[in-house]
Amino acid sequence: MTTLETIPSELAVTTSWESKGGSQWLASDALEVRKMAEVMMAHQGRLLTITATQLPEDGGMTLDYHWDLDGTLLTFAFVVENNQVASIFDLCEAADWIEREIHEHYGIEVTGREYEPLLLRAGDKMGVNLHEEED
Repeated sequence: MTTLETIPSELAVTTSWESKGGSQWLASDALEVRKMAEVMMAHQGRLLTITATQLPEDGGMTLDYHWDLDGTLLTFAFVVENNQVASIFDLCEAADWIEREIHEHYGIEVTGREYEPLLLRAGDKMGVNLHEEED
């Protein structure tokens, strides 16, 4: 069995990869952010980026973690629960800047870490209200 085939079982999910947009996507309510990072680091995966997307139905957010594994792009999709996500910075240092941007720009609390402001300055409002219309 190849690594790509074993990853869902290592993550204790029953869903299969879905090929779209040049990436193999894995989404499941059973996915755990930190477990995903542990498995990807064990396979010597390389975190490329994390993208945040607003859900149209309820205004919630998703975070998609994009990894390179031996030249294959893998994406793990997570719905942000209670406006919080666990940090993976201690497992993967490449997450540092991205987690800080997500925290500051979207106001998502990245739990389990301390970090200095990245882009915000005194008096700046944390997060953006994606529901407000610009003047």
